Amino acid sequence: MKAYAAVDLGASSGRVMVGHVGPDSLELAEAHRFPNRPVRTPEGLRWDILALYAGVLDGLRAAGPAVDSVGIDSWAVDYGLLDADGALLGNPVHYRDARTEGVAEKVWATVPAGELYASTGLQYAPFNTLYQLTAARDSAQLAYAERLLLIPDLLSYWLTGELGTELTNASTTQLVDPRTRDWSYDIASRLGIDLGLFAPLRQPGDPAGVLRAEVLEETGLRGPVAVTAVGSHDTASAVAAVPAVEERFAYICTGTWSLAGLELDAPVLTEASRAANFTNELGLDGTVRYLRNIMGLWLLQECVRAWGEPELGELLRGAARVPALRSVVDAGDAVFLAPGRMPERIADACRGSGQPVPESRAEITRCILDSLALAHRRAVDEAQVLADHPVDVVHIVGGGTRNALLCQLTADACGLPVVAGPTEAAALGNVLVQARAHGLVGDLAGMRRLLVRTQPSTRYEPRGDTARWRAAEARLAAR
Repeated sequence: MKAYAAVDLGASSGRVMVGHVGPDSLELAEAHRFPNRPVRTPEGLRWDILALYAGVLDGLRAAGPAVDSVGIDSWAVDYGLLDADGALLGNPVHYRDARTEGVAEKVWATVPAGELYASTGLQYAPFNTLYQLTAARDSAQLAYAERLLLIPDLLSYWLTGELGTELTNASTTQLVDPRTRDWSYDIASRLGIDLGLFAPLRQPGDPAGVLRAEVLEETGLRGPVAVTAVGSHDTASAVAAVPAVEERFAYICTGTWSLAGLELDAPVLTEASRAANFTNELGLDGTVRYLRNIMGLWLLQECVRAWGEPELGELLRGAARVPALRSVVDAGDAVFLAPGRMPERIADACRGSGQPVPESRAEITRCILDSLALAHRRAVDEAQVLADHPVDVVHIVGGGTRNALLCQLTADACGLPVVAGPTEAAALGNVLVQARAHGLVGDLAGMRRLLVRTQPSTRYEPRGDTARWRAAEARLAAR
C-alpha cells in the first residue's frame, strides 16, 4: 500500500488527510485539521492565505514521514497574483467580497449573457473569476501582476516552485470553453482579460513537481515526494468519489455549498439551461459536471455562529419535531450570500413572502433544511429535463451526509432513493486520482467500484408522495 496526502481546503476549514491505497483497499485518516478564517481588512474581505499554507505544512508534518504523493483541492474561482519575481502581491480576495457588485452588467454590455453562456457554459454567479478580474481591471495589483494562480495552484507552487493551472478548477473561471476543454480565447480578448497571466493547463493526474528541499526539511517528509495535480476544484474531486455503480444517477455534494446535478459526456449550452442557471464545469476523464450551485449548509453554519455555537445534534432533534414545510426560502437567493445576521434574514424572507415567520432555533433550522431539500429537488428535476438524462437514484456526498434529517428530506422531496456517503468525498477523490496516476487503480468506473467495496453508505427511501413538495415549490415560485 502507498500513502497519499490529500490537502482539502473548504471555505471554513482545511485538513490534510492521508489515504492508504492498495489493489483492493482504501483507507483514509485525518492527519490535521485547521480553521480557515477570512479577514475583513480596510480593503475588503480577504483569505488568510499564509495561515492556510502554515496549516498545510503542519498537516504534511503530521502525515509523515512516509508519503508518496501530495494533492491539493480547494474551493473555486479565487486566485492570487504574483509579481515578476514570483512573490505574492497581496492576500487573495474572498469571493464573498462586495467588489463584484454590479460588474456583471458591465461585462454583458460587451458580451451579452446568452453569448457568454453559449461560449463558456458557466452559470451566472457574481463571484466568477471573470467578474473578479473585470472588477480588478484598474487595480495596482493587477497592473503589476505577471502570473495568476488559482488557490490550489498557488499552494502547489509554494510547495514545489512549479507553475500550472489545473483544468477542473480553471473551468470555474468562466474563461474556458467546455467543448474544447481549453481557454475561451475570444471571450477573454473581447473583455480585455490577459490569458497570459495563467500558467499552462494541467489535467488531473499530471505531475505538478516535487516538494522543495525546504519543505521536506520543515515537514520531516522523506524525499523525493511528488505533488500530483488532482481534481483541484473540491467538487471535481467529490464527484469523482461518488460511489455510483449505475449510469442513471444524480449527485449532491453537500457542505458550505450544495452542488446538485448530473455527470454528463457533453455540456448543455441551451438558452433554457442558462435561464435555469445550470453550470457546465469540467470533471475527470472528459466528463462534465452539469450542476446548480445552492447556498447549502452555509445558511445553517451562519445561524449556528450567530447563536453562539450551540450543539448541532440538539438543533436537528428540535427541527425534526417542527411541522414540515411550514415556511421555505429560496436557498439559492443571493440575499443569503454575505455573512452576518442569517437568522434575521431568513425570518425577513419568510415575512416578506407572507409565510409564518420562524422564531425559535428549531423552527429556523427546520426552515433551512426544508428549503435545502426543496432546492435539491428542483435542481435534480430540472437537470434531468434540460439534459434529457433521467436518473433512478441520488447520491449525497460530503459533510451533509452526517445530517440524517437533510438526507431523508431530500429523498422525500425528490421521490427517489438517496444513498449518503462517503462523507470525505473530496479527500477520497483527491487520493484516488493520485493513486491512479501511480498505477494503483484503474479508470473512473474502477475508482468507484473500489469506493463501493470499501466505504460505508446509508440508503434513505422516499416517504409518501411528493405532492406537498410540489405545493411548496409552487408557493415559492409564486412569490
